[in-house]
Amino acid sequence: MNSLPNTVRINLSALQHNLLKVREFVGKQTRIMGMVKADGYGHGLVQVARELEKLQIESLGVDYIPEAIKLRAEGIKIPVVLLLGISTSEEAKKVVDYSLTPVVFDVDSARLISEEGKKSGRATSIYVKIDTGMGRLGIDFKETGPFLEQVLSLKRIKIQGLFSHLSAADQEDTLFTETQIKHFKEAISVGRRLGLELTMNTLANSAGIIGYKEAHFDLVRPGIMLYGGLPCPDFADPPALEHLMTFYSSVVQVREVRGGTPISYGRTFYTDGAKKIAIISAGYGDGLSRAMSNTGQVLIHGEKATIIGRVCMNLTIADVTSIKDIKKGDKVLFLGEDKGNRITADDMARWANTISYEIFCSLGSRNTREYVYEKEVKYNS
Repeated sequence: MNSLPNTVRINLSALQHNLLKVREFVGKQTRIMGMVKADGYGHGLVQVARELEKLQIESLGVDYIPEAIKLRAEGIKIPVVLLLGISTSEEAKKVVDYSLTPVVFDVDSARLISEEGKKSGRATSIYVKIDTGMGRLGIDFKETGPFLEQVLSLKRIKIQGLFSHLSAADQEDTLFTETQIKHFKEAISVGRRLGLELTMNTLANSAGIIGYKEAHFDLVRPGIMLYGGLPCPDFADPPALEHLMTFYSSVVQVREVRGGTPISYGRTFYTDGAKKIAIISAGYGDGLSRAMSNTGQVLIHGEKATIIGRVCMNLTIADVTSIKDIKKGDKVLFLGEDKGNRITADDMARWANTISYEIFCSLGSRNTREYVYEKEVKYNS
């Protein structure tokens, strides 16, 4: 039996800090849609959404209807936006029944929403997704006019804004992002010439919020920065954000091994002398990346120890030769801070050649989560 279960600890008071940082970037006039898709990036869909609503965020973004319905069932009343839209008449009915706001990127789904609106006598607000250079969902920005005309011919639909996404705002080269902003402005102009007010246009993700004030428009969509991560591990001039998530496990055995001892699967590591090693009760089955083998670090007693050998399904091995008094049951931090030393999700992402988004989602979705407030959270009245 493990002395400590593998646990993800979520500090909800850090969410207020990070949201305030977003507001510092965008000002009072710009609305904020908090991204809570993918189970709140592994932090808990309902818990994060409830906290953001208390902090008076204007809306929330999810991918799928079941996520949105779960939020409504838990009493969330602010607008919930369906980023991946809808595909069937059944989904259109749920959009109307639960007062959801879908993103639309094809005429068929707009028609379904319109038909359901006519049945119920209720209008639905939507966003229209414009592809300004992401090369993913959306209408090519050059086709904005014809597409909007088709949607405008439908009843019981209100286009509240255009919606697009930045693909390279975390990169040093700014030209492509500046071109996307230009294309988005052109699309908005086309819509307004057709008589649309378009008061809720949205383009900026976390990287856009931090790096491109011109991309803020009416509404921004922070995701990773709400959770304390960066758009990429080596993001330039990062703001002072706070991690919500800590991940800890425990030592299950401490061993002394001779020089030349192979460690873990595949013998990818041999000790170069007598070593003390700690076997830790967490692995890729618990959301750690196997790519951290022979590269990552952990914190034990506040000191950093290097992961050696391959990360296993539920075990990881660390070189603890220089750390005193380690014993079975001792707490091990894979993500977090102890005695002035810190391992961030961006550190883990760098070791695993990925991004902090994946680190949070993987760890948060596979382990027991506990929620705390490390500081008092002040809600606006």
